[in-house]
Amino acid sequence: LAASRAAGLFAGEAKTDERDAAVIARTALGVPDSLSGVPGRGEALEAARALSSQRDHVVACATRDKNRLRAVLLESCPALEAAVDLSDRRWLELLTVPGIGPRTAAQLAVSVDIGRFPDHDHLASYCGIAPRVRSSGTSVRSVRASRRGDARLKSLLIFSCNSLVRSSGRYGEYYRACRARGMGHGRALKAVARKRLRAIYAVMRDRVPYRE
Repeated sequence: LAASRAAGLFAGEAKTDERDAAVIARTALGVPDSLSGVPGRGEALEAARALSSQRDHVVACATRDKNRLRAVLLESCPALEAAVDLSDRRWLELLTVPGIGPRTAAQLAVSVDIGRFPDHDHLASYCGIAPRVRSSGTSVRSVRASRRGDARLKSLLIFSCNSLVRSSGRYGEYYRACRARGMGHGRALKAVARKRLRAIYAVMRDRVPYRE
């Protein structure tokens, strides 16, 4: 930037490597303090640069997610969106069902007309995470989850539970109980997704924030 500003002091308007080099060299000779030297590439400095870059990325992602959440709130309840201060973590904890981030919440908002579903079982079937029932004579049993339903929503609902299964909360405990009964990781993860969907259904049906 300093070199670009200095270029205005020299004749000509061509933008070539040769002219840029001449501008930098003459400016360095005449006004050396106006240009910054190229920093060294020490290991500690490179690590600091990488850390700074990662922080900038995290901040950008947080801003993007907050904007998405605001868009969802604005569409569903403008008065609530106006009252919410997303810089206060307590609001996010109040509004968010465990494991549900802005991406999954937005997909639920645009994909689900909650008035169409009389209960959470019908919603689970629509989302593709309800167990498929197999009957044989007088025997009825549930087997693996149905392959039907909204594939994108199903994927988001199941894989967003990965953040819950390692927790000490109710969903983490439920996951470990499922594994103790002999379920594999995949089936136990889907079972957690179905259990959490009860809370999602209640929040969407009653239009109230989530509370444990």
